[in-house]
Amino acid sequence: MLSMDELRQILESGFLPLSCTCTVNPDGSLAIKVFEPQSGRIDLFITGVSTEHLTSVRSAANFVGELRIEIRAGRRAFAGGF
Repeated sequence: MLSMDELRQILESGFLPLSCTCTVNPDGSLAIKVFEPQSGRIDLFITGVSTEHLTSVRSAANFVGELRIEIRAGRRAFAGGF
């Protein structure tokens, strides 16, 4: 079982070279913001992320991978590409 600090560290370091901040909401869920550090452009912002299944390094890393896919898909959609 990961502590919240360990989970945040894995998530926040998993998006390099982009920056990531994770905020713990009062209900224990996370708000995750991934952004370009120089311009401040936000690539992903999600709230209410349950930590119920993020209990190991592997599950956290898999989640980062899923979010990276979403970021790439969003950029392609925004640019009109497929």
